[in-house]
Amino acid sequence: MVPPMLESFHKGQLGRVAVIGGSEDYTGAPYFSAMASAKLGCDMSHVICEPGAGQVIKTYSPNLMVHPYMRQSKNLLQTESPDTVYNEVVGMLSRLHVIVIGPGLGRDKLMQDTCARVIEEARKQGIPFVLDADGLYLAQTRPELVEGCTECILTPNVVEFGRLAKAKGVDVNEGDPKDLCAKLAKAFGGVTIIQKGSKDYISNGAHTLVSDGEGGLKRSGGQGDTLTGSLATLLAYRKAYHDKIWDHGGDMERSETLALAAFGGSAVTRECSRLAFKEKGRSLQAADLTEHVHTAFLNVIGEPAESRL
Repeated sequence: MVPPMLESFHKGQLGRVAVIGGSEDYTGAPYFSAMASAKLGCDMSHVICEPGAGQVIKTYSPNLMVHPYMRQSKNLLQTESPDTVYNEVVGMLSRLHVIVIGPGLGRDKLMQDTCARVIEEARKQGIPFVLDADGLYLAQTRPELVEGCTECILTPNVVEFGRLAKAKGVDVNEGDPKDLCAKLAKAFGGVTIIQKGSKDYISNGAHTLVSDGEGGLKRSGGQGDTLTGSLATLLAYRKAYHDKIWDHGGDMERSETLALAAFGGSAVTRECSRLAFKEKGRSLQAADLTEHVHTAFLNVIGEPAESRL
């Protein structure tokens, strides 16, 4: 499913992804997610965020395209409205293959409402999306936004999983984690859920995978952002596979390739964590994972044989 590196490809074919989030208080999360996408090989990695966050994120890396289109309620100008904010953001969707919603988003009402409308439009346009962090709050409080969406991946940790389960009436005290993940995915109508933990359980309600590769022992915040960024690039590669931009001779179903992307994102992130922990030990921080994304990809997935390297 991963495209080879070929001379015939042009800029953008191997992935145009965007991370939507980044409020004044949280600038690291969208950066880590977008950089993971870039390091895994997507051609164009965007961040759509609040202006206050955008100024900071631009100083982190010149490799990301940062768009200060989001607004927290208190920062909405008199010349702006919720509709003008939404129109700026949704105007980018036609240029994107995949979106990640949630890193650094926060729970400001306007930020949440804007993302809710973006999800609705993404579904209309058939754009796959990943929800994490406060993006999952939308799935918790407005489950109809994602119900029945087979092009959606939710990435809850144990606490977030419990909140989602409560919203759907699933008792987390009944059954083992693998069965519970499948039950919750089914309750959401076939969305794919990656339940993060010592093992990652991945299910769309019909089929469940277990990602149990060795990871690091440090549980610093922000490691999940490497997961969302990795998922975004792999979902973009999935689009390239189904668009047949190279002659691969494969005929996998979309449900199969979504499961592959989910498992691959989990496996790459766990390997990133292992490599970073081996180097940094208990001092490990989220930023340490970023520099290991490519090596983790090579270790877990490997470069396609057809690549012209």
